[in-house]
Amino acid sequence: MVSALPFDDFRTLFDRLPEPDEIIEKDIRKIFSRATLAQGPLGQMEDMAAWFASWTERPRPQVMRPLVAIFAGTHGVAAHGVSPRPVTATQEAVELCTAGGAAINQICLTYDLGLKVFDLALDLPTGDIIAEPALDERGCAATMAFGMEAIAGGADLLCLGDMGVGNTTVAATLLAALFGGQGRDWVGAGSGADEAGIARKIQIVDQALELHGPYLDDPLEALARVGGREFAAIAGAILAARMERIPVLIDGFAAIAAAAVLHKVKPGALDHCLVASLSPEPGHERALAFLGMKPVLDLGIGHGQAVGAALCAGLVKAATQMASGMAVA
Repeated sequence: MVSALPFDDFRTLFDRLPEPDEIIEKDIRKIFSRATLAQGPLGQMEDMAAWFASWTERPRPQVMRPLVAIFAGTHGVAAHGVSPRPVTATQEAVELCTAGGAAINQICLTYDLGLKVFDLALDLPTGDIIAEPALDERGCAATMAFGMEAIAGGADLLCLGDMGVGNTTVAATLLAALFGGQGRDWVGAGSGADEAGIARKIQIVDQALELHGPYLDDPLEALARVGGREFAAIAGAILAARMERIPVLIDGFAAIAAAAVLHKVKPGALDHCLVASLSPEPGHERALAFLGMKPVLDLGIGHGQAVGAALCAGLVKAATQMASGMAVA
């Protein structure tokens, strides 16, 4: 599939998105109804089991190959001090995770989850979004295609996370481009910034919106101009998962901003996704309101790196085990 413009190949995929199996979903709900009639409903556990079964087309669902995929990127805008963390913290976080010492490693061990961490050219920051596009169309499309390869080794549940100093500022800018508003509508203290840092982030968002404003009506163009490599890769991974009928758990402010791009291209493009966890970023909850989605967990986790998604994967595994193993009347 080759086209004149790099984004055209992705646009064609939105016309071929598979849908869930409604018959299997109904059958799963019947199982829960018959098994829990005397004890009472199992609430969201039933919903998660039905969701997983309908997308994977498994009448007796079980999570067999869960995968946590974390995409790490660096941003030119981080040079403006939009984060209290040094730019080098992204590389350090990748190395810690690779060595097995991060929080996400422990959760993956607990729930038997596969883990991949993708270093997206950390030595080459994206363009400074207040001076130039973060990526050109070709670079953005290539990174989306790279993100699509996250599931190449096989998976039946995809948990997505990110690493990237400064990417909450990028996420706020991208969400403002997609849903409207200014920096003050999307920036908050969730990333640990002090009052001066918050003011600086708001200013950066507004400057980026002013510079790129004429080009932001197209969601994919917005992704390229004010996004970043981890945003493009996450968008690609979500799209690939949809094409392969793999349910997705989205975690964190940056990941939901990347997912919102797909929603803006085509409403319903995120139907195979659940929001795993609500972060302390004020813009996160605002974005979910625009998307019509609610988080499964609200534990105050601002750590990122797919921690919330991995914890939620444990619940999905339990929910599908219930559907497969409960005795029914």
